[in-house]
Amino acid sequence: MSKATTGTRRVDYGDDPAQYGELTLPSGDPRGLAIVVHGGFWKPEYGIEYARPLVPSLVAAGWATWAIEYRRGSGAADTLADVRAAIAAAPVEAETVVGIGHSAGGHLVTWAASGGGLTHVVSQAGVLDLTAAYDEDLGGGAVEAFLGHPPGPTDADVDPIRLVPLDVPVWCIHGADDDNVPISQSRSYVAAARAAGAEADLVEIEGDHFTLVDPDSDAWATTLAHLATLA
Repeated sequence: MSKATTGTRRVDYGDDPAQYGELTLPSGDPRGLAIVVHGGFWKPEYGIEYARPLVPSLVAAGWATWAIEYRRGSGAADTLADVRAAIAAAPVEAETVVGIGHSAGGHLVTWAASGGGLTHVVSQAGVLDLTAAYDEDLGGGAVEAFLGHPPGPTDADVDPIRLVPLDVPVWCIHGADDDNVPISQSRSYVAAARAAGAEADLVEIEGDHFTLVDPDSDAWATTLAHLATLA
């Protein structure tokens, strides 16, 4: 397949300035749709610019790519509603729809898979256990800021580890030297998912939190190789 693209097009899925996605298509027929969700501990200062570097190699590999922006800092309800709406509003239909999310984006795509619209999940150093993340003060109180309170029993429907088993496979990739989101997040999730009868795998790689979203890294090459097995 040619590595050329048809260019990137912004598509709004709501009226808020943060409710949009960027669609990039390969020049040939897409092998599937990759929905890329950036991280940043759900904080407003981190946006779609953290997803864009991964787009060219995804498109070169034949994936239609929908990188999404969403509201941050106004509460979990807004953020979660936007991610679900953005997935539903994807301008391309495909049999294979992979949610790819880094850090808090890993939380969002894994959570979103519980509501349909995705056929596979790739969690890159995902925050997959909100209670453990709160206990370890990840992101300087990011979980409490996101939820508006410390996580408790009423938050089970937004916490990936408490949503197992999912009906779609979850592939976690995590750096052993990650100081931002410890690898225990992925290890605990995969163990819980498998115990519940779900399909989940973990690939542990050398590197830190951001190695996973470096398009020139071995970690990203490993991720692309995994994606190639899905469609």
